[in-house]
Amino acid sequence: MKKAVFLDRDGVINRVKIEGGKPLSPRRFGDFQFLPGIGQFVKDLKVAGFLRIVVTNQPDLVRGRLEESELNKMHDLVLGRLGVEAIYACLHDDGDNCDCRKPKPGMLTRAAEEWKIDLPGSFMVGDTWRDMEAGKSAGCTTILIAAPYNREARGDYRVDGLPRALEIILAAGSGKE
Repeated sequence: MKKAVFLDRDGVINRVKIEGGKPLSPRRFGDFQFLPGIGQFVKDLKVAGFLRIVVTNQPDLVRGRLEESELNKMHDLVLGRLGVEAIYACLHDDGDNCDCRKPKPGMLTRAAEEWKIDLPGSFMVGDTWRDMEAGKSAGCTTILIAAPYNREARGDYRVDGLPRALEIILAAGSGKE
């Protein structure tokens, strides 16, 4: 079985806009900006043998705040520029009660089935309590990227940035079978 690093998108891969103390996803392709260091982080994970899979809640689509074409352009950029293996996106809202919307682990467990991933040997890197709960529920080690909007969130690790997250992941061993 393979090991993976599951990456939340907004706040880990790309910048978020803070409004009312809450992070907001970009709603237009022109507003999508990679965070510094994400390219090297993803490359280093690949060299270490980890699958890199994005798992992201994108309810703005059903809320009418995001066009599907804009979301597709963002995800095409992530796939092309970062070379992640896959992007799993939940397009539902809380009221839909789906099994894929984080904090539920549906996107992680689906990816584990499709990619033959060892969830206990894998990691969830995110910036919200939803990411941490999804990772814990799936059996992954969770790494929370600290931000002003997530002071109450708890993961197995809380780090100031991707370099420290990488140290923790690499210290656990390679992603190779």
